Amino acid sequence: MLKQSEFNIGTLGHVDHGKTTLTSAITHQWTDTHSESVKRSMTIKLGYADALISKCESNGVTTYTTADKCPDGSKPEPFRRISLLDAPGHETLMATAIAGSSIIDAALFVISAAEPAPMPQTREHLMIINALNIKRVIVVQTKIDVVGREKAVAHEKQIKAFLKGSVIENAPIIPVMANRNVNVDAVLEEIVKLGVPERDTTSDPVMYVARSFDVNKPGSNIEDLRGGVIGGSIIRGKLKVGDEIEIKPGINTAKDKSKRETYEPIYTTIESLSAGKETLDEAIAGGLIAIGTNVDPSFTKADGLVGQIVGLAGKLPEPMQSVELTYTSLERNDIPKQGFREGEPVLLGVGTGTVVGYVKKSKRERLSIDLKHTVCLDRHAKVSLLRNFSQRWRLSGYGTLR
Repeated sequence: MLKQSEFNIGTLGHVDHGKTTLTSAITHQWTDTHSESVKRSMTIKLGYADALISKCESNGVTTYTTADKCPDGSKPEPFRRISLLDAPGHETLMATAIAGSSIIDAALFVISAAEPAPMPQTREHLMIINALNIKRVIVVQTKIDVVGREKAVAHEKQIKAFLKGSVIENAPIIPVMANRNVNVDAVLEEIVKLGVPERDTTSDPVMYVARSFDVNKPGSNIEDLRGGVIGGSIIRGKLKVGDEIEIKPGINTAKDKSKRETYEPIYTTIESLSAGKETLDEAIAGGLIAIGTNVDPSFTKADGLVGQIVGLAGKLPEPMQSVELTYTSLERNDIPKQGFREGEPVLLGVGTGTVVGYVKKSKRERLSIDLKHTVCLDRHAKVSLLRNFSQRWRLSGYGTLR
């Protein structure tokens, strides 16, 4: 049995185009479990779920399913386990989607046939795909039952015109009715064709924290309390039960929280590893995992450690309160082409978190930014950057550490 997911697939696209419904059709789980998401009928935090793709053989024809049985009633053969990340599409929540893109190996680019292509966030998510050079992409044309065959075919031509010139201009386009499970098997087949990305399992491990939890129920006895749980994706290396790890930047120990932050790393031992419902002795890069620790759960509750990074004790880079970036701007016609001004507020997607910064210096492609909060940044990561135009945060480019 395949215990750990082999890679992460993000679902990107405009708000209400059917990303969460598609994720549910593949994983048989609903990823919008946060109360605020349900109340506002849109995804706010990153949702995720695992799926085991199994292979069915019938009359010499191979098909794929995530169900317990093949269409003919036979038992399918486990083939590949994946993790799906459901990223928000609403424009005001773009920072969360950008932050999530740092742990995405491939993407399902969801575009609804019920609206013209592209819609605003469809265009912005393509910018993310181009900026982060995500080439493993499957375009999923949803809601074809709403428009009928003729309009769906015309809409497909719009999609192809929109993708022309991008890194995914030759990506497959799969029409689906996710709520009726029509053509979902074709999406699974395309996922299998993507293959598994090569992994670096020999370097010192680095994991981005995408979620963190207090798993204790209210009213639990003190002797029954369990340590906090952190969830995320290993970018490289591997982690084992019993490893001594650190979490950075850690805990703000400054007595006056209104003044300069002073962080201390969190040191702990890996008490357990799991992927979905499967327990692991060792976890490698790829897929989403959960780490059980002996950390005080008050620090991990309510996603308190999201945006931090995990590694072996003493192996992580030092936290930063400012960054020096080599900046690459995105070509787009809907925001002004203007240089940065001193003191300008910007929003940075750093790993799996976001942080506000203020431009200290700018010269051509070089940016110096003071951060409102301390971060720990892996040197290999790209930092997405949003600027505020007409009281709206807009993706303007990305940077790498200098």
